[in-house]
Amino acid sequence: METAERFRAAVEKGDLAALDDLFTDDIRFYSPVKFTPFEGKPTVLGLFGVLLRTFEDFRYIGHLDGAAETGTDGEEAPSVILLFRATVHGKQIHGIDLLQFDETGRVKEFTVMVRPQSAVHALGQAVHAGLVAGGLVPEPAGL
Repeated sequence: METAERFRAAVEKGDLAALDDLFTDDIRFYSPVKFTPFEGKPTVLGLFGVLLRTFEDFRYIGHLDGAAETGTDGEEAPSVILLFRATVHGKQIHGIDLLQFDETGRVKEFTVMVRPQSAVHALGQAVHAGLVAGGLVPEPAGL
């Protein structure tokens, strides 16, 4: 799918403006460290800004095409899985990005899954710190 290739190129270049063109306004981002999704283009773009600064040696290593039911409406949608490797605070991460597309070919749902658990923990801490620093989530009380 063309959008997946454009997405991959934008991530590899760290180009948030290009990502903006690829997302629906009501995109949902399912994170490996938060049960409820991040919702809406401004929030998801802010999150991507944090992710692009957090991952080290990020690289995509594979691409799978297919279709899968979405979490939002339960309808089957064209889908692409991009396999990746990266490092966060010295922890090696293996992961997948699942992109699901609307009828116009834009990304309407984005799900990230990573392993191992120690990497999930390191990623969660780094992303949360970045979200707080960027003003995207409130600072924890008592700090």
